Amino acid sequence: MSKSFQLKVPASSANIGPGFDVLGIGLNLFLEISVNVDPSIDTSSDPYNVKLSYEGDLAENVPLSSDRNLVTQTALYVMRCNGVASFPNGTHIHVINPIPLGRGLGSSGAAIVGGIMLGNEIGGFKLSKVRMLDYCLLIERHPDNIAAAMLGGFVGSYLNELSSEETEAKNLPLEYVLPKASTPKDKYLSTPPPQNIGQYVQYGFSTKIKCVAVIPNFEVSTDDSRAVLPESYNRQDIVYNLQRIAVLTTALTHETPNNRLIYEAMKDKIHQPYRSTLIPGLVEVLSSITPDTHPGLCGICLSGAGPTILCLATEGFEEIASSVMKLLAGAGVESSWKLLTLAYDGATVEYQ
Repeated sequence: MSKSFQLKVPASSANIGPGFDVLGIGLNLFLEISVNVDPSIDTSSDPYNVKLSYEGDLAENVPLSSDRNLVTQTALYVMRCNGVASFPNGTHIHVINPIPLGRGLGSSGAAIVGGIMLGNEIGGFKLSKVRMLDYCLLIERHPDNIAAAMLGGFVGSYLNELSSEETEAKNLPLEYVLPKASTPKDKYLSTPPPQNIGQYVQYGFSTKIKCVAVIPNFEVSTDDSRAVLPESYNRQDIVYNLQRIAVLTTALTHETPNNRLIYEAMKDKIHQPYRSTLIPGLVEVLSSITPDTHPGLCGICLSGAGPTILCLATEGFEEIASSVMKLLAGAGVESSWKLLTLAYDGATVEYQ
């Protein structure tokens, strides 16, 4: 039986201000996955019956075999856990990805969310978004990006305390969830994840605020960005962030934003000071771009693990972007920018 549908998954920015591993926003820059199941298409050359095509950032490096591509690997995981071994014969999947890879805008999170939704639609499992997030969390172990991509808008999240058995399931090696060529087949995870691994809340967000994303032309790996963080923090820095996150999650909801309040509440001492060693020019940007120099600015922070810098603003978007890019250029970093708004619907599916 033929069927066609399209999935759209937003980019995301995590670690908003003081909200390290807590706050994320879905952005209107979408990974698109077009699916056409037509038995007349020959897909016999693929181990799981997929003809896969891709266009977007670094397309030449993206594997097109279904057992090696992140989107289809993730789909196969949710299908396998629900008794479906492969895609239907004649499955053609075309991925369009405008989200820059490795830049702190949730490219891998979008692929994981898209893959889980793809598997859910192919298998007809009718899983809720919250249940699908349980599957996502066995791949991407931090909820802030994937929650924002799946649910959309401005999202706070945390991981529940699980039983020892549930914790063991959550901490399985990633190669059991997304098998490598060397992974024994008896190690492939084929049981559904624990339920309610995370909790999520969607906050309001002022319609007057837009997001200026300044994107440097180099990548920062998540592993590298985690490696520079300390094992422990002093109480003063923890309290600093806690105070600001309590204010920020309300201040951003006000229809008329208080720019200076948001700017101060967006400051961080948990990850940005340490990651600045990986991002030339970041210190200068955070200290130089203020509501005094740019009256429309509401706040500024590192997007995810970086290197993208996210500026929230109500006006003067081009001037803010130009100033940030000039400071980065002075540190030897070329960059580009995008003006984005929030993607309030999160990940969506549309049948054609």
